[in-house]
Formats: sequence, structure tokens, C-alpha cells
Amino acid sequence: MQTVAMNPLRDSLNKIIGRMRARFLAGAVPATEFNAQIDFLVSPVRETRHVDGDDLLSAGLGRAGLRGAPAVFADPARPTPAEVRRRAIQMSWKGIAWLQPLAVSDTYGALASVPGREYGAFARVSGARASHRVLAQIPDAFDRRARCLLVAPASGSRGVYGAIAVAGAWGLPRGCAVVYTDKAAGSGYFDCASNSGVALDGTRAVAGSAPLEFEPASPLAGADAIGVKQAHSGDNPEADWGRHTLQAARFGLAMLDRAFPAEAPFTPQNTRIIAVSISNGAGAVLQAAAIDEAHLLSGVVAGEPNIYVEGGRPLYDYATEAALWLPCALLDAHFDTAPGARGNPLLAAAGAARCATLKAQGRLAGSSLPEQARNAREYLRAQGWSEAALKSAAISTAFDLWRSVAVLDAAAYARTGSAAMPGGYRYAALDGLGHPAAAAEIARALWWADGAGVPPGSGVAIVDAQQAPPDSYAHGLSCLRALWSGDDALAQRLRAGVAATRSGLPRAGLPVLLVHGVEDGLIPARFSSAPYLAASRKAGLPVREWQVSPAQHFDAFLALPGFAQQYVPLVPYVHAALDALWAHVALDKALPGDAEIKAVPGLPPTAANLRLPQ
Repeated sequence: MQTVAMNPLRDSLNKIIGRMRARFLAGAVPATEFNAQIDFLVSPVRETRHVDGDDLLSAGLGRAGLRGAPAVFADPARPTPAEVRRRAIQMSWKGIAWLQPLAVSDTYGALASVPGREYGAFARVSGARASHRVLAQIPDAFDRRARCLLVAPASGSRGVYGAIAVAGAWGLPRGCAVVYTDKAAGSGYFDCASNSGVALDGTRAVAGSAPLEFEPASPLAGADAIGVKQAHSGDNPEADWGRHTLQAARFGLAMLDRAFPAEAPFTPQNTRIIAVSISNGAGAVLQAAAIDEAHLLSGVVAGEPNIYVEGGRPLYDYATEAALWLPCALLDAHFDTAPGARGNPLLAAAGAARCATLKAQGRLAGSSLPEQARNAREYLRAQGWSEAALKSAAISTAFDLWRSVAVLDAAAYARTGSAAMPGGYRYAALDGLGHPAAAAEIARALWWADGAGVPPGSGVAIVDAQQAPPDSYAHGLSCLRALWSGDDALAQRLRAGVAATRSGLPRAGLPVLLVHGVEDGLIPARFSSAPYLAASRKAGLPVREWQVSPAQHFDAFLALPGFAQQYVPLVPYVHAALDALWAHVALDKALPGDAEIKAVPGLPPTAANLRLPQ
């Protein structure tokens, strides 16, 4: 990686921003009025070049390297920016894609080397306390005759490369530029013990020595506390996902101006801009579609979107429900064939304890454990969960994902900032005995590359002060659920935060393609894309949906035992939807209709088995 330009630090942020703007405006062609409107940047723009054993799509690792062991740092405690970037890209691929050999080749593209430049910065939407990271990848082979820019908010709460397997894999080899945002989430964790966070280049820096991805506004409780931007910024980032996405689009256009000044300006009138992502990132592109008053976007592809509209259910509602009820329900015989539901004695013991808790609370009937488990499953079915969604939700329970999401989102929706998190939770590293402790320097160096933005993981744990056997998590989870069903001040504040995330429908005339797995157990279609589609149809908007079966939420989980025999990956259908949308916006082909795709799981996956739309 060659660093082409990085403005030096100055005594004040205003001076830094002033120098950045002056540098941008000093190009060969004056900045256009449209692209000069990037005053939302709060850092310099860092430009790097990636060639000769390094590239945009895989950081030089190629298919085999992405699939292999995590990239190592020469100095484990002090990695270089290039080393951190390489590992971050690799781990983003591992977190999203099914990286078994033939699957990468057949379903995620050829992964050829794509040399080019990256432009990264911190940006901020008006009214927010914390920044979001934006990063543009512009290939040397950018197609200047058919100008294309993909805007890709990160999946989940991942860092800025969190949609590279979705947008980068499709766009970069085709000569499209791609611009990403972390949506004010990500793994730029702040460590109170060392007073350090993550700098623009991905390395760790002490507060005050460089602009940081995140720094709490005031000290967190506990000398060993770890600050997570989404939880501790005091913002409600999800309410701003649409604005993050549209800012990223403007940043991408401005960086195209910088990369190709002789052919500037790049505008929505001469550059087709497609917003695409999956999961939370897909929710972000749909939010952007609703507020795109400037008509930046040419079209949208949203895979398995976490989208909340009138008539649907927000994730916090059904995540806290699942966290409480699914451990017990999993003991029912209906889950005998569900991957991840059997063979774990700790999971079985936790399920039995949860059944006992719900029974003691008077919320669950049944005199025997099998009867209680059956009644718990029937309760969830009555709340709208399909059998198919419940079956694939078993793995989310086994991996403690429901609690992870609920703990993080409760703090974000309630905007508790640096104050105590709802339920008394906090984040910290653990020592060998499982007690909170200061994180080791080597562990901190890995956070930005390895973290998914949702602890626990990568050495950052959830500390639950109310945890006690036999049902260790029950008290804390009951507190989180009460914030949805209760009426105290904090509950009202949280529900107001959730209400602020409710999305509108896409602006008139904007083509939108939805892709959702019928068996999705993390973001069930019944709660998200189905009500969005129904409302869009009622409004007469050009929204289409491809329902894929059998497909669950996580392509990466297909590497786990039992998954590839029961499910197919979803991202290939998102890529096929991009093909169809591009044909529509660039070649005037008809927008494809709805589709119910009946695929056939198998190893290796083949085009015939996947039955990808042509």
C-alpha cells in the first residue's frame, strides 16, 4: 500500500478541515457546486494506492488468502496501516461470504486483482455527536464511458469494509467505483485503560494525538471499560442510516472528481449510483431511498433488509422476545434437525433453566420439560414467527446473538451515551478467570480488523452485573424486554428511539429490488421486507422482491456442520439482482418481476442448483 496523501495534524480540528478543503479545491478542475458540498467531513481525506501484491478487492490475498488463516502482523502490538487494512478486508470477507473453495469461485465472482486507489475520511451528519467512516474505492480500470458508483453501507454493525463481499465483489471487477460507510457503527472501540481509540488509518492512537473514529464524550464507568460507538456515542445511529448512505454517495462523487479531474464533474446526471447492501446495510439503503430528495440514486438492491415500517416489527421487539423464549423452545423435537440446536450440553442446560424461569414467572404452562418447550415454540409461532424462521434462528441462540443485539441496541435507542447502559451491562476485556480486566495491547491491535461491532467477540465481552445461575442471563434479558413492554421513563425513551428508525417508502420512480431468504431467522421477512413490499405496492411504487428458498441469514454459516446441506447462500442472488437492476437503469431493460426461487442445496453449489434468475 502506498500512501499518496495524508494531511498533517494541526492544533485544532478546524485547521485540519481547512487544509483538507484547500487541498481538495486545488485540483486541476475547480470543484463543482454539487461536489463542493462535502462540508460534512470532519477529518482530512486519506488517499492510498493499491497495486503490486495489494489490491482493492482482497488486499492482495486472492481467493486462497481470504480463505486461509487470518493475516498476521509483523509486530503484533503495533501493526502498520497496510497490515491492519489487509486483515480488516480479509475478516470482512470471512464474516459475510461462504469461503469454501468452490463457493468463492462459483458464487462470489472470480476475485481477480483490482488495482486502484482508496480515499477515506470521517464524516458527520448534522445533529450527531459521533462521526461515521466513509471510504471510496476507485479502480484504475474505472469505466469512464458507463460511469457507475455503488454505495454500500456496512452489513450488521461491521466496520467500513463490511459490505465488500456484496458491493465490491460485484462492482470493482466491472469498473465501478464503490463507496462504503460504517453507518456510525463499526469496531473503532475506545479503550479507557489506555485512553486510546482508532485513527483514520486503522491503527490505534492515544486520544488527543489524532482524530479518532470514536471517543466518549465523558468517561465511561470502570477503568477497564471499552467504548463502542453505536452504544456509547449518545446518538441513535439507526435513525440516520439513510443520511449516512447519501453522504457516502456524495463523498464517492467528490472522490471521483479528485481521481479523474479532467473528466469532472461526476454527478447523478452523468453517473449511475446504485445503493446496495445486506441486513442492516440493506435497511440503510432503503432508508436512503425514502429521503433521496436530490435524486442521487438510480436504483436500490436490498438483501435480507432490517427495515422497520408501519405494520412490521422492529428488531428490538423480536430480538428481546427471541432472547427470552427461544432457549426454552429449542428443546422441542421440532428443532431436532435444526443446525446448531443439538449436541451442545451447555445450550440444553440453559434451555431447561429458561423453561423453569418462564414457568416460575407464570408465563409458561406445562408440567414437564417437553411440554414447556412445545408451549414456548407455540408462543413464538403465535407472535408471527414461521417454522422455517424459527429453525434457522436456533444458531443465533447458540451464538448468543439475540442478547448481543439487544444489549447494544438498547443503549443506542435510549441514547444513554457515556452513562450506564440499560440493564446494567457494560463492555470490557476479561482475564483468565473471566473477570473484567484491562485489555492487552496485542488484543487492542486486533479490534478494528477483527471486531464485528457487536460484542462479545474479538476479546471484548459483555459484562452482566446481574448474571447469576442457574438461568444466568434471565434477569438482564427481562430488563431489556421490559424496556419494550414497560412504561417508565427509560422505556419511553427507548421506544421513542425505535420509532425514530421507522422508514418511509422509496421516492416515486426509484426502482428497488428486494432479495430475502424465506428461512431467514435473524431478520424474518414477515417482520421486515414483507410489510415494506406490501406498503410499496399499495402506494404504486416500482418495488420487486425475490424470495429465495431455502436461504437463511448468514452465508458464512454455510461452513458450519449441517448448513450447506439445508441452505443455499443468499449473496449470489443479490449479485444477480444487481445484474438485473443495471440492465434496467443502463440498458433500458424491463425491471424484473417478483420471483419465488426454489433452489437446491448441495456441495459444491452450482448455477443449476442455485437457479439464479437470468
